Amino acid sequence: MQPESNDASPLPPAAATAAPRRAPIRQLAFVAALLIGYTAISQYSYSSPDAKGLGAALSVGPIVLIGVALAWRWTPRIVAALITALSAALLYVCWPFLKTHYEWSDLVQQAGAYGMVAVGFGRSLLPGRIAACTLLADQLHGPLAPVEIAYTRRATIVWFAFYSLLAAAIVAVFFKASAHAWSLFVNFGTFGLMGLLFAADHALRRQVLPRRPGGGIIAALLHSVTGRR
Repeated sequence: MQPESNDASPLPPAAATAAPRRAPIRQLAFVAALLIGYTAISQYSYSSPDAKGLGAALSVGPIVLIGVALAWRWTPRIVAALITALSAALLYVCWPFLKTHYEWSDLVQQAGAYGMVAVGFGRSLLPGRIAACTLLADQLHGPLAPVEIAYTRRATIVWFAFYSLLAAAIVAVFFKASAHAWSLFVNFGTFGLMGLLFAADHALRRQVLPRRPGGGIIAALLHSVTGRR
């Protein structure tokens, strides 16, 4: 009696390696699509006088939804229900004001977000801590050589200065330029500046540091979004 044949053949090594990477890449593509869609709609709300309601919804909607979702996750149901009802009531009462002045909410969110990122980079430079870029590089390629540790620490200083200046520039442009120009800057200019610095950092690393397999911009982005190497 012959043994039964097994139809499930093992994947080739290349396919086995590629298969687990497809899901993180899809996640990264999904996040990129969300960011592009959000920035495009946000820019439209600043460009059209009839889209102020849409702009206000984009400004306060995500914050309210995240807060309500956390309330339902972390508090008893009765408390979460009260928080949800109170949030809805406040939105209803304050909606005319939010619709007219939602750009102030955007200012706080944009400057606050980049300021918090700058604080994160700055805190990692304190004595007894590991620089943020050093930690990321170690997670991707560790253990690191001394020259790599020195370079990534300097890179962390550059990113700290960059995000600090970016947060300050967002506030300055808000008060010095038109709302349309400010929206162009925060929705597109900031990402362009980050992309340029990211590309410059990547090019410099390839020149001064040893080559590491499986590295590069895509690997760093995948790790930042999914936590995977």
